[in-house]
Amino acid sequence: MLCFDEFFVTDIGDAMILGGLMEALFERGITLVATSNIVPENLYKDGLQRQRFLPAIGMLQRYTQVFNLDSGVDYRLRTLQTLPLYHTPHNEVAAEALRTMFQSLVPQAEITQCFIEVNNRQLQANAVADDVVWFDFAALCDGPRSQNDYIELSRVYHTVLLQQVPVFSGSNDDQARRFINLVDEFYDRGVKLILSAQAPLLELYRGSRLSFEFDRTYSRLQEMQSEEYLASAHKA
Repeated sequence: MLCFDEFFVTDIGDAMILGGLMEALFERGITLVATSNIVPENLYKDGLQRQRFLPAIGMLQRYTQVFNLDSGVDYRLRTLQTLPLYHTPHNEVAAEALRTMFQSLVPQAEITQCFIEVNNRQLQANAVADDVVWFDFAALCDGPRSQNDYIELSRVYHTVLLQQVPVFSGSNDDQARRFINLVDEFYDRGVKLILSAQAPLLELYRGSRLSFEFDRTYSRLQEMQSEEYLASAHKA
């Protein structure tokens, strides 16, 4: 018997390794027991070259039985409701708070920097496990990112931790606009957003050109910390 906890697949390399492993296990009559937040048919969904992983999914469906152990309580939600979701300024204390939050949401996960693929581009993450991911602000908003990237992230991830959000002074309006788009897409899909920033929420934008748009961002970020929003379903 072989047991896996938190079974998930994030890239084609892992998919191929797991496919070969499962084939060898089942050929030898070894029993596989696994826990996962994802049913077999949705493993590595929309991943690059996913068709190469489909035979492994077929083996899981053929040789294993799925038991739904959902108690109806999302314990991650309880964590989000009891801890602050906005940390300022970003310093060692804030960084440690985000680390603690990530570990509370996915206790078995290792915090290791990695790259994830979004719309055929690589994004560096501080950590990823299941449907929780942790980024530096620069990885998502300081570069050639499109709204489609934020749509894809909001579809895949239930909770996003984002650290080192800067003050937007007008000289970095490109970053501010990307941040506005990010918040809009996350809000629309019910993504839970945990932030560390260099200034209090209502002091983040100090420019003028995007002040109207940022007023909506302020409002949405405040609502995203409410119990009602945190209790809402993720629209994957």
